[in-house]
Amino acid sequence: MKLFHRMILRALPGPFLGWLGTLMFLLLMQFLIKYLPDIAGRGLPVLLIVELVAYNLAYMVVLAVPMSALLAALMTFGRLAESRAYLVIKNSGVSLGQLLWPALIAGGVLTMGMTYFNNIILPESNFRARNLWQDIRSKRPDFELQPGIFYDGLSNYSILIKDRLPESNELVDIFIRDYSRDSRNGATIKARRGWLEPVGPYIDLVLENGEMHRLVQSAGSRTKERYERLGFYRHRLRLDLSEFAFERSDPKEGYRSDRTTPTADMIKFVDSLETSITRQKDQLRRLALDLSPDSAGRFTPTDQPPLLAQPAELDTLPPPIQRVALAGLNRRQGRQVYDYALEGARKARTQVEELRRTIGWEAERANRYRVEIHKKYSIALACLIFMLIGAPLGLSIRRGGLGTVGALALGIFLFYWITLVQGEKLADRNLLEPWIGMWIANILMTGIGLWLVLYVALDLRATPPLRRRLMARLRRKK
Repeated sequence: MKLFHRMILRALPGPFLGWLGTLMFLLLMQFLIKYLPDIAGRGLPVLLIVELVAYNLAYMVVLAVPMSALLAALMTFGRLAESRAYLVIKNSGVSLGQLLWPALIAGGVLTMGMTYFNNIILPESNFRARNLWQDIRSKRPDFELQPGIFYDGLSNYSILIKDRLPESNELVDIFIRDYSRDSRNGATIKARRGWLEPVGPYIDLVLENGEMHRLVQSAGSRTKERYERLGFYRHRLRLDLSEFAFERSDPKEGYRSDRTTPTADMIKFVDSLETSITRQKDQLRRLALDLSPDSAGRFTPTDQPPLLAQPAELDTLPPPIQRVALAGLNRRQGRQVYDYALEGARKARTQVEELRRTIGWEAERANRYRVEIHKKYSIALACLIFMLIGAPLGLSIRRGGLGTVGALALGIFLFYWITLVQGEKLADRNLLEPWIGMWIANILMTGIGLWLVLYVALDLRATPPLRRRLMARLRRKK
């Protein structure tokens, strides 16, 4: 028995690591294909791109590890069935439960590791990846001249070139509008040829065989201008490229959403929101009781506050002369008291509506955080559940190649993931409780896993189908 346990424990890591590497590679390629246009052409350091990819590997691990666990269980136990080793084990008196516990222990270890990863490492990686994406997208593209296109990326300059020789990187027929000295008139520079020379944070545009045309104010006159035409053999124009430098923000600062907040902080935040909601509900009840003196004593802590009159209803109340509280007052005094009371009622109603909006917003926000908390734990537990499904399913397949195993695993994982995503959407819309929306996929998959265990343990494949047994009983009764 120990020999079979050792065999299973030794056989599981190989397929698991192999499939994990394959899935991570596929997810990484999908990420690069999708986001490469946002990265390319910005002159980013290689180490910065590697850091960005490393941060985004976190969500890939969350997808790849449960899938790899399912594939590893299918392949390992499928080999046992295909090589007839499981038949020998079963005939020797070893039950399925005794054979499965090493795989379940491996799934439990993966679950504990993914619990730590999902609750601590994943939120921090998502937070830093989002901040780094914002820094990258705010960076301006590098200085690059293209033939036939005006380049306006530099302040105070507009540059056009006719051609750029790839062998020597020489620029041909250069036209420049220079507004660095006079933003109104500027200067026009033309040159037959030129080239670029990097100088620290600057770049020198060296021009040869050209002319400069500009309007210059005459000496001693503020209104008269004279036209100047200057020819040059060589002219050096220094361009400041400091505005193209990549600026990195503080990776620890910024707004944290539900997907970038560690679970411990989310739990504390939900508790503070619940405390705030309870306090505002008490305030709402007190305000409603003050406005409804006839209903005093009929409220309990769980009652909802009564609805206040709408503004149209307030405006159609009986005139003050018909109210007992205004007896003894003349019409002007009654109108003043009535208007004052009406203004107070409208102000109170505004307070009630504001409290209700705040309570609804805080309740919705707390609900989103609860959904994310349950989601992190449910995905981690999927490793153990997939082991429970993969082991008996692999034994029941018996003969199946890599394609069969991959198709089964993909179908099971897609069903789980679609159920999880739909449950999350329904929970975010308050159509389901957060724990129901996030655990319904695990509950369904656990039921499937237990049914597969019973199917293999009781060897239901060897027994006639239930339909045939029912028909046989009906015939016997006849």
